Amino acid sequence: MEAWAASSMTPSDLEQSLPPTTSDVFLGDRLTIRQPLKGYRAGVDAVLLAASVHPNGPQGATLLDIGAGVGTVGLCAAARLTQLSAVLLEREPVLAHLAQSNAQANGLTARVRAVTASVTSSAPELSSLGLEPDSFDCCVANPPFHDEEAGTAAGDALKAASHAMPSTGLEDWARFMARMVRPAGRATLIHKAEALTRILAVMAPRFGSLVVFPIFPRAGESAIRVIVEGIKGSRAPLEFRQGLVLHEDGHGFTPRATAILRHGAALEI
Repeated sequence: MEAWAASSMTPSDLEQSLPPTTSDVFLGDRLTIRQPLKGYRAGVDAVLLAASVHPNGPQGATLLDIGAGVGTVGLCAAARLTQLSAVLLEREPVLAHLAQSNAQANGLTARVRAVTASVTSSAPELSSLGLEPDSFDCCVANPPFHDEEAGTAAGDALKAASHAMPSTGLEDWARFMARMVRPAGRATLIHKAEALTRILAVMAPRFGSLVVFPIFPRAGESAIRVIVEGIKGSRAPLEFRQGLVLHEDGHGFTPRATAILRHGAALEI
């Protein structure tokens, strides 16, 4: 699947402008992901979000990974679901280039492509990239966790963009997910547990059948993350699920977490 990008820079220009990178394995050794050495680095959150993708529609389901970075979420989902096609939407051209390179390196370009765009891109801009409203079976997002107004921005531009966004940003992301997912399609995001009130405030007006799935570091400890999923057009009520415990008493992962993170098992939320 060919990459569509709104950047005027050539692939050669983008490659030359890359910061230092590392190559990291995901899902055991099924995927190798190249990502910046410093700044935001994809890890457990990305794999958990990818594992939550469970399109109930026909084969050939479509996924939009919003704010995809180097493509970890969409690529993990595509590696697990062999009939899934994914678009990796990333506003930073350098990261979108890395995302497309990662799709190619993992042999997934027939089903995965990266585009340079953002949640505030206009309808004509998105249409020029082959992205139309109400066209995806699933939308997923791992938005920046911090508000730009709440602290000093990181000196590195890529790191700053990955870690923080305007205080109204979460509303923009929810609106964009509702715009792009088809009726009865699923929208799912992962965020800090303390942001749950804000997440529900922006998701509830747009999605029903909301499910809150907490992620706990260890049994008996407070949740550190929440996965929130909703269905466009549904009016079913909110549900809280039991959630997932990541670690046993030591530093090792629980069997359930190991199956998801290392072996590509689905996360049934």
